Amino acid sequence: MEIKDYYAILGVKPSDDIKAIKTAYRRLARKFHPDVSTEKDAEARFKDVAEAYEVLKDSERRAQYDQLLQQRNNPDFGRQTQYTEQGNAEDFADIFSSMFGRGAQGRQPRHAARGQDLELSVAMFLEETLSEQTRSLSYTVPVYNIFGLVEKEIPKTLNVKIPAGVGEGERIRVKGQGVPGTDGGANGDLYLIIKLAPHPLFEVIGHDLEIVVPLAPWEAALGTKISLPTLSDNILLTIPAGSQAGQRLRLKGKGLVSKKETGNLYAVIKIVMPAKPDEKQAALWQQLAEANTAFDPRTVWRKA
Repeated sequence: MEIKDYYAILGVKPSDDIKAIKTAYRRLARKFHPDVSTEKDAEARFKDVAEAYEVLKDSERRAQYDQLLQQRNNPDFGRQTQYTEQGNAEDFADIFSSMFGRGAQGRQPRHAARGQDLELSVAMFLEETLSEQTRSLSYTVPVYNIFGLVEKEIPKTLNVKIPAGVGEGERIRVKGQGVPGTDGGANGDLYLIIKLAPHPLFEVIGHDLEIVVPLAPWEAALGTKISLPTLSDNILLTIPAGSQAGQRLRLKGKGLVSKKETGNLYAVIKIVMPAKPDEKQAALWQQLAEANTAFDPRTVWRKA
């Protein structure tokens, strides 16, 4: 039995923590996004990366996956059988597929009349959520035989409109584009599941965005104006004198679009020190220290 190596797909080690896994996912999701990648197998790679991250980001599912991964070199692994609480025998391949499998395909229909619904993941950049998008989507529709088994799959392509303001995990219903009904029954529906690609600059918090703004110490102390990127353009941001690390400056209406309102963008200040000073620079820092002898950055410790 072949088991996908999710660690290899993300380029991480089994010992890596969730932060390393998240960083690898962001980089690869951006690299293989079907809308920008020039790789021949970009769409397949993007799906593999998303599938790997879905499993490894969850500690419980990751533990289950690690157990299966340890057994993959067992020559009897693909033929072994496990009995469930109901007494039914399940092949390890079925167990793996049920726990970790993904894809835009339907399951065996439970009702004879109405066709099965299908789900299809749609990857989007944050910038694309600001306005309505038209996408050409390809997927396969399963055809079942009289025994309820998939006999074949028919490729299908649709042009769909995705409204502005969609969010992570949102489900968009495309009526009647699922599995055909039987005996004159209605077709199933196709559900588009929105997956937002990680952004290299912005963190998503609801419909708000956060961006880290690196400042030199003198910029924070004296104040300055900087060009700040947003999802739609660059704006001139005024940094007030005496700004502190961690301080959040709000830019109203520069976040993500929603059906009711537009979120805000928060610029989070980060003080970045220059490299180790030379003799001249050290003398200037010393002058600054002597001019601020009354200032104690650790006053809060004494209050505590």
